[in-house]
Amino acid sequence: LYFSAQEGILIFYHIKDLQYEIKICADISEPISSLVFSPDYTSLLLVTDQGTVYSYRPAHSGEAVKLLDASGSCFLAADFLTPGSNYCVSVTITGEVQVWSLEDGTFLSKINLDTEVQVT
Repeated sequence: LYFSAQEGILIFYHIKDLQYEIKICADISEPISSLVFSPDYTSLLLVTDQGTVYSYRPAHSGEAVKLLDASGSCFLAADFLTPGSNYCVSVTITGEVQVWSLEDGTFLSKINLDTEVQVT
């Protein structure tokens, strides 16, 4: 079970029978608004209230890698681009859609939809 604390800490609870173990996986020091697993569960996107997106790979037990800092661009949401889990896509309220590599956070492409976007 993965969850985030309000301080921006990603925590993992390993639960087996009546026993559990707590592990702090990453500390990004920003409140996390959502966690999104890739379709194959190898990567986890951490999305903050301020519009920063991080990638975390549970099997590698490393630090969360910053993919996108959209704090000044009316950031709205991010998710994995399927099939596979090598890329993620983000969108701003103004309709700019961006594609990012999860390997190293490289910006790959963008398109502007020329329309305001809303999450429903």
